[in-house]
Amino acid sequence: MTTFWSTYICVLTIGSLIGLTWLLIGTRKGETKGSVDQTMGHAFDGIEEYDNPLPQWWFLLFAGTLVFSVGYLILYPGLGNWKGILPGYEDGWTQTKEWEKEMNKADAKFGPIFAKFAAMPVEEVAKDPQALKMGGRLFASNCSVCHGSDAKGAFGFPNLADNNWRWGGNADTIKATIMGGRMAAMPAWGEVLGEDGVKNVAAYVRHELAGLPLPADSSADLVAGKQAFSTTCVACHGANGQGTEIMGAPNLTQPAGFIYGTSLTQLQQTIRHGRQGHMPAQSELLGNDKVQLLAAYVYSLSHNAASQPQTETPSEQ
Repeated sequence: MTTFWSTYICVLTIGSLIGLTWLLIGTRKGETKGSVDQTMGHAFDGIEEYDNPLPQWWFLLFAGTLVFSVGYLILYPGLGNWKGILPGYEDGWTQTKEWEKEMNKADAKFGPIFAKFAAMPVEEVAKDPQALKMGGRLFASNCSVCHGSDAKGAFGFPNLADNNWRWGGNADTIKATIMGGRMAAMPAWGEVLGEDGVKNVAAYVRHELAGLPLPADSSADLVAGKQAFSTTCVACHGANGQGTEIMGAPNLTQPAGFIYGTSLTQLQQTIRHGRQGHMPAQSELLGNDKVQLLAAYVYSLSHNAASQPQTETPSEQ
């Protein structure tokens, strides 16, 4: 801040405090003997205003706010370039320094705990109750907005509580996914396949690969759909539709992995226009130690107990 603006703020602030003090003292009026019934000399609709002093508590409260203001401006930065003299803060208090102080306290308290779990394999961390509680809190704060509080996903976001993994579900892969994020791209095939081709491939994927029934009025050609799939889809999803983890291509034989829906309309939309999936990297935000706990928690969701296969809901049919 320039000297001019610093001086301007100081003069305005201190002048206001002096003016308020003068106003309080200058208008302070003690009660005069025999003046209890003295009025201001005017009335409205039979109501008169008495000329009595302000209550003692009101005067003291006003005076207290002025004293507090002076003390605050001495301790904290509030007068231009004045940094304050609050103990415990070099060069004055700021919100950043307050945050850093709290973070240092937290690091001193929890740092050894994080370090202990960081030195263990993720699979072992996933068996520790304390680690799972900490990982669960990290998940609730950083992951639940997309994957849900129960980690069972939502439209466009995968279920982390089952055994259907796009990029792999072993401990190291889960940690790598959280640390570095993932970028998945499903290209649009509408112009290549044409509208009939899109419908045929969607019907083939739903019925022949995922094993889900087709609507009674479906006129899709499954043979043509299989041929088109073999030409355009096998490079990512494989000849049998079982997916490719290295590319993040989902297993099309498992309806639970269809995060954009399993209905014919939804499948046609995916094939026609493609999909863009982005899992943001958490390494800079959380760091290795916290990601270790988070990975252990996610790993435990599908490995510490047998997961039940998901089935299609009526709304997807």
